[in-house]
Amino acid sequence: MDEAAKKMKSNRIVVSICFLLALMVWGVFGQTLRYEFVNYDDGRYVYENPVISKGVTLESSRWILTHPHGVNWHPLTSFSHMLDCQIYGLAPGGHHGTNVLLHMATAILLFLVLRQITGSLWRSAVVTALFAIHPLRVESVAWISERKDVLSGLFFMLTLGAYIRYVRRPFSSGRYATIAVFFILGMMSKPMLVTLPFVLLLLDFWPLGRFQTLETKKTIIRPVLEKIPLLLLSAVFCGITVWAQRGAISIATPLPVPWRFGNAFCSYAIYIKQMIFPFGLALLYPHQETNLPLWEIGISVTLLAGISWGVFAGRKKYPYLITGWFWYLGMLAPVIGIMQVGPQAHADRYTYLPQIGLAIMAVWLTADWCTSPRYRRAVLSTAAAAVLTLLAVTAHRQTRYWHDSVSLWTRTLTCTEGNCLAQNNLGGLLGQKGQFKQAILHFEKALEINPDFADPSYNLGVILGSQGQFDKAIPHLEKALAINPNNAEWHCTLGIVFTKQTNFVAAIRQYERALQINLNCIEAENSLAEIPHHELKKEPADKDTVE
Repeated sequence: MDEAAKKMKSNRIVVSICFLLALMVWGVFGQTLRYEFVNYDDGRYVYENPVISKGVTLESSRWILTHPHGVNWHPLTSFSHMLDCQIYGLAPGGHHGTNVLLHMATAILLFLVLRQITGSLWRSAVVTALFAIHPLRVESVAWISERKDVLSGLFFMLTLGAYIRYVRRPFSSGRYATIAVFFILGMMSKPMLVTLPFVLLLLDFWPLGRFQTLETKKTIIRPVLEKIPLLLLSAVFCGITVWAQRGAISIATPLPVPWRFGNAFCSYAIYIKQMIFPFGLALLYPHQETNLPLWEIGISVTLLAGISWGVFAGRKKYPYLITGWFWYLGMLAPVIGIMQVGPQAHADRYTYLPQIGLAIMAVWLTADWCTSPRYRRAVLSTAAAAVLTLLAVTAHRQTRYWHDSVSLWTRTLTCTEGNCLAQNNLGGLLGQKGQFKQAILHFEKALEINPDFADPSYNLGVILGSQGQFDKAIPHLEKALAINPNNAEWHCTLGIVFTKQTNFVAAIRQYERALQINLNCIEAENSLAEIPHHELKKEPADKDTVE
């Protein structure tokens, strides 16, 4: 067979693998086109955000460039949500479809990049398949609010592709600028990509081999110097991210720094466990705070140290272990919890790109250990098919839990303990459906877990007030406002309860407080106007209620 025929056959195989990858992604995640929005972040990211939901306008484009969105500054992700609203309106199927297509494109690009950079067709295909349909991907693809994962993943792959082109050709400022542009677009999709320059350095080590041995008397200066402009860009985006997330950092219950490090070690180990045993996955894994067992931290540290030692010891025979392992450790560093943002101890979505490093380690090492030429192809192909089938079935099942919010939070409560946020959110959904008795039980459970959580107190007050139990509703609303005193909507709600109780003086104070917080609080203005002021003279002084 001549070279042209071999190349044509190779191209047909590559196209077939790309088609198969797309089919696998669609088979697992295509079902989300029938799914709803969920009541966790989807509101502020899309359907309750007036700037985003009205589609692409000059005003909204200016807003996403100058304001955080969902306690993050990711204007490209925000623009993609606006564009979806422009095209699909608030029909969730279209928004889900965009996520699926972006993930599909990211997976195909990963395969093409790995094949080009390593020269290995089938190992690259298996790594990509592990990435594409692993159950840990479900959160990133099935959750509309995690558009930032799949969009940043696309630009991550484009950056790697541009870097390979730059490295394998004579120096060109234009090709380097292309790397920088894709990198910036990636960070404008999700700032977690700030560690990408370190990934490029790892690829310089293996498989590009740009870090040559000391015997050749060459140094690593050039590959390092090339990354300095990219590192400066990373530093800028780190600063922007800290500014954008200052609200999330301030509202999270602060944990002692030693416990944050302990949780970080445990999270690294948990993600490895979840890659091997992807069962019991949930939307939110709450912090155990200072109840994190010391033995769990010790085992995690020992595991990480042992793997690191093994990777370093085998660096000459198995150089891909260095790249894969530090790809995993490094890319997770920004979200591993040292800087506490939000209530989660760890999250499935954080593994979206970092887990590629573990997949590279597993696939290449397995292939190298199966040294018998006679059985190698049969054993590896059978094992790969079995593993991928199991993962696809598990991921398809996990995706079904994202059909609606009730299903999602019910599953989360099944898989986690002490999850006050899940209790509160499920209670809110049941309350909207008129299932008040069950809703109250969930709110009370949330307060039992965390008495200082304001939302369930407020929600309890709303339900009790709607049932005419004003004397029981008021203490819950006042407790919520004691925890979160600057919520204009909550002051309005308490004012309405006072109004229904004919305690007009106390109601006026709540409405006025709401207007002090938000001058544009129309509900407070209307409620004030509806109070029969001629009744105020009849109001007894001892009925006045202190805020």
